[in-house]
Parts: sequence; structure tokens; C-alpha cells
Amino acid sequence: MKKIISLALLMLIVCALVLTSCGSAEEEEDYGDAITLYVYNWGEYISDGYDDSIDVNAAFEEYCRDVLHKNVRVNYSTYSSNEDLYAKVSSGVVPTYDVIIPSDYMAARMIAEDMLEPINPTKNIENYENIDETFRGMYYDPDEMYTVPYTCGTIGVIYNSSIVDEEDIGSWDLLWNDKYTGNIIQFNNPRDAFGVAQFLLGFNVNSENEDEWRAALEKLIEQKPILQCYAMDEVFNKMKGSSAAIAPYYAGDYFTMYEDNEDLSFYHPEEGTNIFVDVMCVPKNAGHKDLAMEYINFMLSEEIAIANAEYICYASPNKLVRENEEYIEYMTEEVHEDAMEILYGVFDDEDYIDKMQYYYALPDKTLALMNDLWEDLKLQSNISTAIYVICIVIVAALVALFVCRFVIKKRRKSYFEKYKSE
Repeated sequence: MKKIISLALLMLIVCALVLTSCGSAEEEEDYGDAITLYVYNWGEYISDGYDDSIDVNAAFEEYCRDVLHKNVRVNYSTYSSNEDLYAKVSSGVVPTYDVIIPSDYMAARMIAEDMLEPINPTKNIENYENIDETFRGMYYDPDEMYTVPYTCGTIGVIYNSSIVDEEDIGSWDLLWNDKYTGNIIQFNNPRDAFGVAQFLLGFNVNSENEDEWRAALEKLIEQKPILQCYAMDEVFNKMKGSSAAIAPYYAGDYFTMYEDNEDLSFYHPEEGTNIFVDVMCVPKNAGHKDLAMEYINFMLSEEIAIANAEYICYASPNKLVRENEEYIEYMTEEVHEDAMEILYGVFDDEDYIDKMQYYYALPDKTLALMNDLWEDLKLQSNISTAIYVICIVIVAALVALFVCRFVIKKRRKSYFEKYKSE
């Protein structure tokens, strides 16, 4: 009997171990060590769950568990300019990124330098068919091998209508109007800052003419004394809080600022402006290329694309977004009555479209020149500030010296007068 009991007990133990093992295997499949997908994007540039929006990265993680049967965690970080993105990715430091979202000209540069993985989206990304034909085969990726459009847009001028007079708006020259000294912000990246000056001067923003770049530098130096600062993401709080009144920035971001400050308005300058497409790419050294393409495909699905478009308020190259009636209603009734006109109308304006220019990847010589001139501008700014401070200190010291001498002289005079009277 004891042997039978022992045998029965042994069988129970074995069954328990088998069941435990089976449970662990299932748990390992669904909840094992997570695969980390590194995504590098612009700041304020994805629906993140705020104010009842969809948390896109969390939704992708759920999609991976439920559909791909993988435990994935998205490590999401941000940058403030294309140049910052390039510097980080080209440095080769850990972590390597799996998905990045540069602007068109930077994508072109990275393709030329063999920094991007050819993903052939027409064959490998199912939802690529949702991209409008207008944004396929663009100059930066004519064979549609490396990039997938994420957003498109323009640059314009955001201004505070309670501070800026209406007769002053319309041109880029508002940013040089000394009436608003200390209330003006300029881009804190060379391509956009020089672009503003080049449009104002009537130059091609992709010019290889050194004299034109130097003329643009002189224009930016001329502007420097009336600026409050150079800024990128900081522009949001400054314009929302009315601590600045004028800033060149991306049309989509205007609506984010307007939500917190209805005194803000926007216009496309009469001289023309930059038109851009931001694209999703996979770096050459990405650690999870297949998963990166799953992420890109997920971003092109209708619900997710609309969620992103509504959240960041940029124009979308995804036709499922622009044709969606609920999206159109939301943008015009909840965001801004002119939202669709500002975002999409400019692409349909035959008179203005010819004034808009894409940034192209500059030749190495011109790129080096631009970067050198940008450093000169920043150095000029620092030197000017230092000189200004030194002048104040010197003036203060001279005033103090004059006062001291005056006091001493007065005391001496009083002493001698007192001495004579005695």
C-alpha cells in the first residue's frame, strides 16, 4: 500500500510539475523578457494618451502581445532638430535606434551617407497603400526604398494679436520689426533660421552661392539685438504664456499653442516658406528591423494615423486621415475653424505653391559653410552680450567713481570751511 501511495504521490508531483512547466511556457511566450524597440522622434509629435487620446506606443505594445505574441516595450525619446537627430544617430552610441523620423532633407542626407536601411515599403509595409500619391516618390527618396511619410507641413509666423498690430503682419520682416524688441523668437537651428532670412531676401534656400549665405548671415546678425532668444521646443511655453509675441514655427504646432492662448494667430509669409515631409525610417544599425517595420505599418493604420493627426495637428499624407469626416469635423470644430485651410489649403493654392521650397540635402561644402556661419552667428551673439555686460559694468564703475570723488571733494570742502571758521 505504501508503494501504491508513493507511486500515486509521485504521479501527482509529476503532473504538477508538467502543469507548472506548461504554464511557465505560456507565460514566457506572452510575458517573457521584453524586446525593447527604440524610437527617436520630435518632441510633442505622437499621441501619448494625454486628455483621453490614444497612447500609441502603449497600443503598439498591446498589439504585439495580442497579434504578434511578442512582449515588446517601446523606449521612446525625443529631439528638437534634425541636426540633433543626425549627430546622435551618426555618433553610433548605444542605444541604436530602430525607428527615426527625420525631415525630408535630412533623410536624403542619411540615404546618401548609407545610414538608412532599405525597407522597400511598397512591398514590405502593407499599409503603405494608404499614403497619398502626392507624397510618393519624392525628391529625397525617388525609388521609395527608405522612407515612409509620417506628416507634412509648412513653416509660418505665429504672433500674439493682443500685442502685434495687424498692419505689421504678412511678411517675414515682422521678425525684424524693432517695435517688438525683446518679444521675438528665432529658430535655434541653422537650416530653419537661415531659411527665414533667405526667404525674406528672395534667395533659394538650397543655394550654393556663398555670397547669398553670407548675406543671410548679415540679416540674422542685424536681427540679433531685437531677439528675446533662439529657441525650439521652448517656444511652446513662451508663446502660450505670452512671454514672447512673435515666433517662426511649424503650422501644426500653432494649434497646440492656440489651445492655451486664443490670442495667438498664424500666417504664411507672402515671400514664401518651407514645405516639408517628416518620414519614418529604419537606421542601418537598427537592432530590430522587422519589428521596426511592424511599428511603421501600425502607424499607418487608420485609427492610429487619425489619433496622431488629431493630437499633433500636423497635416497628414495618409489619405485615410484627410478623407475622414470625423477628423475634419474635429479639426474645424474642436481645434480651430481655419485648421483645414491652414494645414491643407496651402497645398491647393496654385499661386502660393510656387513660392514654397523644400530643403534639399546640401553639398558638403555648402553644409560646412552653413554650419560655420551659424557658429559665427552664435559667437557674435555671445560676444555682443559680453560687450554689453562689460559696458554696463564699466559705466557703473565710472558712475561709482564719480560719486565717490564728488562725496570726498564735498567732505574736504566742508572740512576746510569749518577749519577756516575756527
